Amino acid sequence: MQTRAMLEQNEHRTLAPYALRSRDSRGRAYPDPEHPYRTCYQRDRDRVLHTTAFRRLEYKTQVFITTESDYYRTRLTHTLEVAQIGRTTARALGANEDLVEAICLAHDLGHPPFGHAGEAALAELMAGHGGFNHNRHSLRIVTHLERRFPEFPGLNLTWEVREGMVKHETEYDVADASDYEPETRASLEAQICNAADELAYSAHDLDDGLRSGLIVPSQLAGLEIWDDLVRDLGIPVQPLEELARHRLIRRLINLQVTDLLESTSQAIAASGASSPDEIQRLNHNLVGVSSALAERNRQLKTFLFHNLYQHYRVYRMQVKAERTVADLFGAYAAKPEVLPAEVRARIDQEGLQRTISDYIAGMTDRFALQEHSRLFDPQTLP
Repeated sequence: MQTRAMLEQNEHRTLAPYALRSRDSRGRAYPDPEHPYRTCYQRDRDRVLHTTAFRRLEYKTQVFITTESDYYRTRLTHTLEVAQIGRTTARALGANEDLVEAICLAHDLGHPPFGHAGEAALAELMAGHGGFNHNRHSLRIVTHLERRFPEFPGLNLTWEVREGMVKHETEYDVADASDYEPETRASLEAQICNAADELAYSAHDLDDGLRSGLIVPSQLAGLEIWDDLVRDLGIPVQPLEELARHRLIRRLINLQVTDLLESTSQAIAASGASSPDEIQRLNHNLVGVSSALAERNRQLKTFLFHNLYQHYRVYRMQVKAERTVADLFGAYAAKPEVLPAEVRARIDQEGLQRTISDYIAGMTDRFALQEHSRLFDPQTLP
C-alpha cells in the first residue's frame, strides 16, 4: 500500500524543483491529524468535492440559465473542465497536480445563481454592507460557511489551496489577497488554474454559442484563430454539423494547451527560478500563452463579448436574473421572518444583509426561481 509518506517521497523525486510539495505545506488553520494514505492536497481536493457548495454548481449558470437546456455548460461542468486542463498542464510541467486540482475545483464555489448577472446584482445590493465578490465568497465558504467538522468551521484547507483561491485572477476575476501575502504572486500551481480557467471558458462558451445557434459560423469568418482551425481540419462549416463542431472545439483546446505548455516552459527557463518561493517573488507571472496566441484569443474574446454575452437573448436572461436576485433580497430585508429558521439564526452574528447575501449566493438558478415564485406568485404554495 502506498502510504502518505511514500506519496510525499514520490513527489520529492518526480516533481520539478519549482513545484510545491505536500510535505512542505504551511499547514492548516486548525490542528488536523495527517491522513495515513492521502497527502494534504489530496485531502483538500476531496473535501471540496464533497461540499454542498460544489454540488450546487450543477444548477448554476455559466452563460445560459440552467432552465434553457440540459446541454449547455453549468458552473459544475465548467469547473470539471478547468480541472481537467489544469491537471494536464500541471503534469506536463512537473507541477503538483493534486494542488492544482484542489484549487481548480474550489475556484468557483462562491458564484451566486445566474452567473455574472447574479454577482453584479448582489454586489450592488451589498455595496453599503461590505460588498460581494465571488472570489472572496469562495474563501468564505471553505473557511466559514461549510460545516463538516465539529472541531472547526469550514473545511480547514491548507494555506496553499486558500492562497490559490484568493489569488485567482482572470480577465473577469480580480484577486483580493490582503491576508495572504499580497506582495507575492500566486504559486505556479495557482497560475496554472488561472490559465486553465481562461482557456476553458473561451473554448466552451464558443461551443455553447454555436450549439445554441446564437452564433453561426459565417460570423466567425475573419477571426484568425477560427480561420486557421477550419483550414487545418479542412471541414465544411456551412452548415456546421455536430461532429464538425466537436472536432473544431477539440482542436482549439489542444492548440491552446500546447501553446500554454511551450510558452510557460520557456518562461520558467528564462526566469531561472528553481524553487516555489522564487516563482512567487518574481514581478511577473510565468504561466501563459505566447503573445501571438494571446492576440488571437483577444480577438475571440472580443467577438464572444459582442456576439454572445451581449446577444439580446442572453441579455434578457441577465435582466430577469438581476430582477430575481433584487426581488429576493428586498423581500428578505423587508420581512426577515420569511427566511428559514436556520438562516434567521445567523442574523445576530452575521448581520441581516450578510446573512441574506450568503443565503442567496448559495442558491441554484432553479431554487432562486422557485423561491421567487413562492414569494411573489399568489398561486404558488409558500
